[in-house]
Amino acid sequence: MNPNSPSAFIPSNLELRTQNSELSQHAALSTQHLSIGYRQPRRPPRVVAEDIQVALKPGELVCLIGPNGAGKSTLMRTLAGMQPPLAGRVMVMGDDARNLTPREMAQRLSIVLTERVEVGILPAYALVALGRYPYTDWMGRLTPDDEAAVHRAITAVGADDLAARSVDELSDGERQKILIARALAQEPAVMLLDEPTAFLDLPRRAEIMQLLRRLARETRRAILLSTHDLDLALRSADQIWLMPKGGRLVAGAPEDVVLSGALEAAFRAEGVTFDIYTGAFRIPGRPSGVVSVFGEGIPTVWTIRALEREGFCALQGDLDAPLRVEVEPGRWRVTAAGQTSEYTTLYEMIAFFRSAGG
Repeated sequence: MNPNSPSAFIPSNLELRTQNSELSQHAALSTQHLSIGYRQPRRPPRVVAEDIQVALKPGELVCLIGPNGAGKSTLMRTLAGMQPPLAGRVMVMGDDARNLTPREMAQRLSIVLTERVEVGILPAYALVALGRYPYTDWMGRLTPDDEAAVHRAITAVGADDLAARSVDELSDGERQKILIARALAQEPAVMLLDEPTAFLDLPRRAEIMQLLRRLARETRRAILLSTHDLDLALRSADQIWLMPKGGRLVAGAPEDVVLSGALEAAFRAEGVTFDIYTGAFRIPGRPSGVVSVFGEGIPTVWTIRALEREGFCALQGDLDAPLRVEVEPGRWRVTAAGQTSEYTTLYEMIAFFRSAGG
């Protein structure tokens, strides 16, 4: 088998080679009536969320979203075995996580945390090789099989050109690829990532999300990541796990979560509303007025966006509105109070509407 092919990344440990058909039919990670939170001396536990019942399946990318303070980090730590549950169970490949040794847990589950890793002049290859610790001896010596796993992980994330470079020389996006490769080198069934795109610009956020989606598909790993990037989550995830403040976790396809109204309800208290027609989050405010917009194509779409940003209700079509915009290529004709003016940029047009709205 080609060591760089996607199929080479199907977990080989824990007799998975003989259980692939069974694994495809069962969750790689699941919870049973899980309650999460914190135990306190001489006081009742502080419950963050309870009765969580979710399943993370091989080949799926799942995004965990929710308002700040809802308990996303607490859930991630509990699933990773870094924090004990208050009640219920976390099952990893069919076994209760509490019954697994640290080595067994590390062979089944890997995690990438938000905290920036400071490793000085350590080469990127050596950082990825640290992912083999569940398999090496006490001296950390790599066998030829370990070396092959490291090479496959680096190739899988498209980081061959980064392997020889020092980690402290890498950009945030390059560093994140290397950290994902380290987690991949563990050959786990489950990968957990806590805010993997937190410090990245938009192109790199989209790139990392696409990479994780591809890895889930090609390697048949179950990947769960927490994120505040709601738009990318809705566009990329196979499942959304939505944690509202003080409510029960909602799981389903992004579209199911949107149509249920749970997404809008979870973020309404945060001062934003979700537009179910456009899939965008908006900051509500007092409308500045209604505008009729005439035109077709991309310029019209962005004209409406610009008007809505200024607080106007922009509707396409012939309406009895006091303000009217006709969109033509490179030209915007605005009619207000019976007078018409023309603009050659949206910046100029919006300046007029800003004064009209004031």
